[in-house]
Amino acid sequence: MNRPHNKKGRIAILTGGGDVPGLNPAIRAVTIRALHEGYEVVGIRRGWAGLIEMTRDKGRDDGEHYQHLTEEIVNRIGRTGGTFLHTSRTRPSHIPDVNLPAHLRDAYKSKVNDLTEEVLKNLDHLGIDTVIPIGGDDTLSYGVHLHNKGVKVIGIPKTMDNDVPGTDYCIGFSTCVTRTISMTHALRTTAGSHERFLVIEIFGRYAGFTALLPTMAGAANRCLIPESPFNVEKLCALMTEDRKENPSLYSVVLVSEGAVLEGGGMVYKDEEKDQYGHRKLGGIGDRVSHLLKDLSPRHNNGRRINVISQRLSYIVRCGDPDAVDSIVPMAFGNLALDLILDGRSGRMVCMRNGQYDDVPIEVVTSTKKVVDVDKYYDRERLRPLYKSFSHKPFFIMTSEF
Repeated sequence: MNRPHNKKGRIAILTGGGDVPGLNPAIRAVTIRALHEGYEVVGIRRGWAGLIEMTRDKGRDDGEHYQHLTEEIVNRIGRTGGTFLHTSRTRPSHIPDVNLPAHLRDAYKSKVNDLTEEVLKNLDHLGIDTVIPIGGDDTLSYGVHLHNKGVKVIGIPKTMDNDVPGTDYCIGFSTCVTRTISMTHALRTTAGSHERFLVIEIFGRYAGFTALLPTMAGAANRCLIPESPFNVEKLCALMTEDRKENPSLYSVVLVSEGAVLEGGGMVYKDEEKDQYGHRKLGGIGDRVSHLLKDLSPRHNNGRRINVISQRLSYIVRCGDPDAVDSIVPMAFGNLALDLILDGRSGRMVCMRNGQYDDVPIEVVTSTKKVVDVDKYYDRERLRPLYKSFSHKPFFIMTSEF
């Protein structure tokens, strides 16, 4: 692909991992600013997958793997949810043989294959100067790998779990919290009508921010987070107490999908793992519901309390972004272009203490961002712990790095 002489360079942008509201506004922000500054922008389809599925054959149309982005294209999608470039959980350094693109099967014969050389060749074939991956710690960790190979990379953090290290905020978190609060309040009408416990399972594999913040905002009485194994007997006693104090005789608990019983482990849907080694979670909410129902007579004068169990799942990540997830992606996209114009790479744009900033992209792989349980979670009462909001970040609970 030849680069026009009147252009400063060519930027590639891609989205990886789960979809969240705010991805399209970020793509729009990067593209419009880049075009105005004299760059070309290429959108890579299906995350890192697009950079291994290309063929580099001159006579073959690889348009299904990338596209040139224009203002007309991104203005059309900039206010919508999801990612119009599509996404995947592809990890080019760990491609199973069954996922090898057809044109590479003769060249790679291992059970698991490192296709990084193909990625580098395809970036060169496209004439890419800088890659901007938008994703969580998995997607961005491969960006770190490319950075270490000499590729100019600028990361934009995205995940509804808000667990990318190095930033107080990740695209998608606000919409997730907003939807969780709204839907939990909506489900209260059913819980109250039937005088039941309401157990709501939400996303949050390793970090409990998506359960903790809505609970702090009044969406639930209790919350269970991955960072602190819980005693279900204690939970049942607390929820029964909450229920008695509620004029409508119900109580609510938010359960992170990665929450674990004391002495137990995470609950998985099946044995299959993705390319980052993660098995699909799902089912802890139902397990908690069954245990609460069985234990409730001990705390309710011998009478069982029935339970409503609901998984919010993809409902909180679909649809249009809220205001925060429209504004922050715009700022993050422009921050990425500021770095390019300054000749800097190997960075991740971020928000720290309410201010936009950037950090070395290696922070993504150097630490984990989880809830500081001693600071923010009451293990005995199974709810958020807070004393003062003075000088706290916008979303209150984050982790230092």
